Amino acid sequence: MPSREGCDVRSQQPLGTKRDQIVDDLRQLIFSGEIRRGERLRQDALAERFQTSITPVREAFRILESDGLVISEPHRGVRVAAVDLARVETIYVLRRLAETYAMRRATVRVSALDMRTAEALVADMERAGSAHDSEQVRRLNRTFHFFFYDRCGMPGLADHIASLWTSFPWDVLLGLPERLRASGEEHREIVRAVRSGDPDAAAAAIENHLREGFLAVTAHLGGDETTDSFDDDLV
Repeated sequence: MPSREGCDVRSQQPLGTKRDQIVDDLRQLIFSGEIRRGERLRQDALAERFQTSITPVREAFRILESDGLVISEPHRGVRVAAVDLARVETIYVLRRLAETYAMRRATVRVSALDMRTAEALVADMERAGSAHDSEQVRRLNRTFHFFFYDRCGMPGLADHIASLWTSFPWDVLLGLPERLRASGEEHREIVRAVRSGDPDAAAAAIENHLREGFLAVTAHLGGDETTDSFDDDLV
């Protein structure tokens, strides 16, 4: 099962192998922008950085390649993959299906205490944004979303969503200042909808949030910022 990059409770548990630790760390480095798209990854340098042999680094590359985060090129080595818009569209559609359903289920399962925690996460995220702490924003964003998904009553569904998150270009989305500002209000709308106890309202709020994020990424990558691939697939 793919590890959850970032900061939800399960991702903070010790990972099973050195390979898994390297996978998790490289995902974080790529999503934070510390390792940039197109940058070459040297096995020997990473082995030294992670204080290990070449073997777990090579194994980590294979996992990241299956996620679409790196590309292995014959005689040229491994580099961080450019963002593939077609792949992003597919991941977005799958996220809309899975996360909307998870949010519906979570809405009827969360407590009043849970909602106070969710509101505090939103406030913490906004403070991190005001301080231009993009790394903390990224971590809190994940914590906020999985705070609900982990309460949907289906652990396998939350794990499926986590696997989709590993392939989404968070470095692009969370690197857009205008998107960060809009996201704050969308998070508050999600909280209001869940607090109301209305699964349909909660589903609509998360759908809008995912849609706006996808369209922002699409516009940044030069695609059609007016076309929602999820709705377009139904035509």
